[in-house]
Amino acid sequence: MSATSKFLKSGHAPTLFAAFLYFTCSCAIWVLNGAMAPFIREAYQLTAAQQGLMLSIPIVAGALMRFPLGVLAQYIGRKNATLVEMAMIAVAMLFGLFFVHGFGDLLAMGVLLGIAGASFGVALSLGSGSFPAKHKGLAMGIVGAGNVGTAIAVLLAPPLAQWLGWQAVYGVAAVAVAIPAAVMIVFAREPQDVNKHAGLRDHVACLFEKDGWVFSVIYAITFGGFIGLTSFLPSYFFEQFGVSKVQAGQLTMLAAFMGAALRVVGGWIADRWGGINTLTLVLAVVCGTLVAIGFSGGSLLATTLLMMACFAALGAGNGALFQLVPLRWPAATAVAGSMIGEIGALGGGLVPSSMGLAKQYLGSYSFGFLFFAALALLVLGLLRVMQAGWTRNWVGRGGRARVHAHQPAAQAGGLPLPQASRS
Repeated sequence: MSATSKFLKSGHAPTLFAAFLYFTCSCAIWVLNGAMAPFIREAYQLTAAQQGLMLSIPIVAGALMRFPLGVLAQYIGRKNATLVEMAMIAVAMLFGLFFVHGFGDLLAMGVLLGIAGASFGVALSLGSGSFPAKHKGLAMGIVGAGNVGTAIAVLLAPPLAQWLGWQAVYGVAAVAVAIPAAVMIVFAREPQDVNKHAGLRDHVACLFEKDGWVFSVIYAITFGGFIGLTSFLPSYFFEQFGVSKVQAGQLTMLAAFMGAALRVVGGWIADRWGGINTLTLVLAVVCGTLVAIGFSGGSLLATTLLMMACFAALGAGNGALFQLVPLRWPAATAVAGSMIGEIGALGGGLVPSSMGLAKQYLGSYSFGFLFFAALALLVLGLLRVMQAGWTRNWVGRGGRARVHAHQPAAQAGGLPLPQASRS
């Protein structure tokens, strides 16, 4: 039996596929305003700062809604929670189709798009829930690769907007969400691996630990940068290089696809080379490419290639970070990952806003890229400072998993063990 067959038979493959499809569709809808930003800005004559705000709100709203959706899943089950969310997404799309008539309505629509962005924690937990511990990382990586939905959005939304009108794309999305909903109803089943009575304290415990904040800050660069830049790039390519709105989406798709594809690869590399080593390289590449992009504003080819390299690093960084999470919090990987994902995703809202402000008040997007590069450099320094303590207490050299089965330091410093796991 092949390794792939063994992996698929160790859990419930139809649920894994349903979770992947659900997350893919959710990611696509989450960035719709970014994918259609050139059309929207033209329709309402938005300033650069207004456009940046419009693009930031869905990201921030999605991050803030992750925790409430996770709590709902505790009470009604993860499968049911996804169905409730998809029903809400369909209603939100109908609001966009019929009731968006000005900038204020756009901001309200941004909040509603955040409903789709809340799917991360529930999708990963549902998809990996039926798999044994030794395969959960791969299962989570497969579901996490559903952020390829962002690439699908920037590829398909612009031609649809050009053909049907940009508001009609919300209507298409309302119909499209029925596909993952139907797959979820027919093929997915609720895993039996989670304590349904985990309380608020269990969910937020990692935020009372220094490592929880460090992981969140790193994720703010890797995933925040990925989702923030994906929302911003259609506008950047359109305005900076004068390409068509459809071509701007296609160029963004090249970068976004690299980020989605390299997420699983990043986790694989981290398993073998170490998550700390991988993140060190990732943050260095992100910093270097963003600086180069800041100074390559006159070359479309150079910018596109640098963006692809930057997104590849960001995607690999997302996978590498979540290689470390179960090593640091072995007894509460799901709740720690959920909170890190929520806090870290807030960083994505910083990207479009800082880009818009840089353009409007400093005259160039270059300053926005340099600002984000400086943040990546600071986080790289923070990682290096923390490395010695991490390798001394809970992880092997370079961030590899320790060979010992029992790791007292990690258990002592991790989150409280859920009641169901103690029995």
